[in-house]
Formats: sequence, C-alpha cells, structure tokens
Amino acid sequence: MWNYMFGGNKQQKKELPKKAIVELREHIQMLNKKRSHLELQIADQDALARKYIASNKALAKNALKRKKGYETNLMKIENQIDSLETQLTAIEGANLNLETMKAMKQGALAMKQIHGEYDVDKVENTMDDIREQVELADEISEAILRPVGTGYVDEDELDEELAALQAEDQEARQEKQPQKQALEPQRQPQQAMPAFPLVAQGTPQDEDEDEEALRALQAEMGL
Repeated sequence: MWNYMFGGNKQQKKELPKKAIVELREHIQMLNKKRSHLELQIADQDALARKYIASNKALAKNALKRKKGYETNLMKIENQIDSLETQLTAIEGANLNLETMKAMKQGALAMKQIHGEYDVDKVENTMDDIREQVELADEISEAILRPVGTGYVDEDELDEELAALQAEDQEARQEKQPQKQALEPQRQPQQAMPAFPLVAQGTPQDEDEDEEALRALQAEMGL
C-alpha cells in the first residue's frame, strides 16, 4: 500500500487521482449513512426522556446521557464529512486541471506534427503548382474547342470583313438618297375652289304652311 501511495510505477501514479476520488466518495457515503443512523438514535432517546420525565427520572436521565453521546459522535462524523468533501473537491479540481493540460499538450503535439510536414515555402510552391495546372487545363480546353481541319475560320478576319460590308452598305444608302429626292415629282399647290352662295333651306314651319295652302286650293277647286 505504501509503495502504491508514495512510489510505484508510472501507471499507478496515473491512476492514483481517480482511485482517491472513488475512495473518498465511498467513505463520504458511508459516513452519511452513520449520520442518518445517529440522528434516528438521538430522536429516539429524546422521545424516551420526554416519556419518562415525570414517571421515572432515572430512566429519563439515562436517555439524555445516551442522547448527548450520540450527539457528540454525530458532530465528529459531520466534521469528518466536511473535511472529506473539501478534500474531494480539491482533488477533483486538480484532476480536472491535469486532464485539461494533458488534452492541451496532446493538441499541441498534434499541431506540431501537422506543421512539421510543411512550411510557408512548401505551401507557396504548392499554390504555384496549382495555378500552373489550372492555366494548363484552360489551354487544353481552348485547344479542344478549336475547330479541326481546313474549315477553320479566323474570327478576327470575319469581324473585319463584316465591318467593311457594313461601311459599303452605308455609303450606297447615302448615294441613293439624293437620286430618290430628285426623281420625286414636285407637288403643285392646290388652288382654292370658288365659293358658291348657299341656298337657304326652308324651315319645317314654312313647309307646313305651304302644305296647308295647297290643300285649301285643292278644296276650292273640288279636287
């Protein structure tokens, strides 16, 4: 046991904090059970003293003595529990710090190993290689898309020829414009038509009067 606590191999030292935490928790649990049992005994002796305080003072006095003894033991156990819980909290905190440091150390070693495989110069060289390969891929794509055989036509030449045709068409349109204007007949100004007097038309009232006069004339003539 002493070899385990103060010496031993590396594996035993590594497991010591965990083992101490487990043992402390178990011991605290056992003391809590004893405390609960003492509290019940104290309550029983208090009830017994109250029961015989009037009829049997000697019995009541003995019950109070036992109660005091139980209370003394209870105080000791509570002090032990407080001490063990304080120690347990300290060990758990220290063990947590230890595990955290181990994890951080492991992470640092992993980063060191990763960075050991390359540096800034290697990264720049790799990026240059990637750029060269991308440019090469673009050139290959252009070569594949370029027409093959005698049917190949230079796009620049086509654009120049198209521009020349457009210029010729524009000049031809400008030359035809004056000829078209010369061939169009000149329009003569329209002469004003003579004004004729307007014939006044009879109103409906005049027509009624004429009809009445005509009917009166026909009546006189026996028609």
